[in-house]
Amino acid sequence: MTETNNQIENTTKDIKLYSSKAISGATFLGGPLAAGYLISENFKALNKPDEGRKSLIIGIITTIILFGGIFMLPEKIVDQIPRQLIPLIYTGIIWGIVEWTQGVPLKAHEKHGNSFFSGWKAAGIGLISLLIVGIGIFGYTYLSTDSEVYEKYEKEFTEFSKNETETLVFYNNLNTGTKHSLLKELDEKTIPKWKENIEIINKTNRFEDLPTELIKQNEILLKYSELRIQAFELFRKAIEEDTDKYIQPLKQIHLQIDNELKKLN
Repeated sequence: MTETNNQIENTTKDIKLYSSKAISGATFLGGPLAAGYLISENFKALNKPDEGRKSLIIGIITTIILFGGIFMLPEKIVDQIPRQLIPLIYTGIIWGIVEWTQGVPLKAHEKHGNSFFSGWKAAGIGLISLLIVGIGIFGYTYLSTDSEVYEKYEKEFTEFSKNETETLVFYNNLNTGTKHSLLKELDEKTIPKWKENIEIINKTNRFEDLPTELIKQNEILLKYSELRIQAFELFRKAIEEDTDKYIQPLKQIHLQIDNELKKLN
């Protein structure tokens, strides 16, 4: 009788979910947009599509309100706010929302030993969300000007963003790809596209009358791109050698990547 009850209670054994920890980490990286997407995916997996759609819409609207509000604040006030404060606040709020709306099924899912999506996948989604937000901020800040140099820079940056989006898919493929397919992806697409991004940065640095803020942004993007190459090259070694000895160096590189991305906010 007890066994039958356990089988009935284990209603999520055939699905994967994002844990509250993974959602919180992705939220800290990518903001409410990442949270809305991951919470939405959990609701869809739990056969609650309406709640899923609402979560995604709320995530989009919250992102617009959040960053729109920050832009409306006087620059002096923004400069006085610690960089980590706002992400910590909205991450804490999202954690509370996840516990409130999905805490029970997530805890039951864990108790039964069911599968969760990896933190790497959630982090990848957080970074993609950050990229989308960054593009939006870039567009708001620069694309309203008629300056030719901004237009030229935006054109190159679009290619940079495209390369970034295409290569970050690698984090999702880590869970499903074979050794051969992952090595091929790294050699033929991922690493070459980041080398191409470095060439794009160097090209834009040669633009005449490039504004100071874009020069500073390029310095960050160059460091960011170099770190991406280091990370993907370490992934390649780990996969080729079938070892986990590069886990700690990878964590350190990703911390540096996060620091560079925060400078772009």
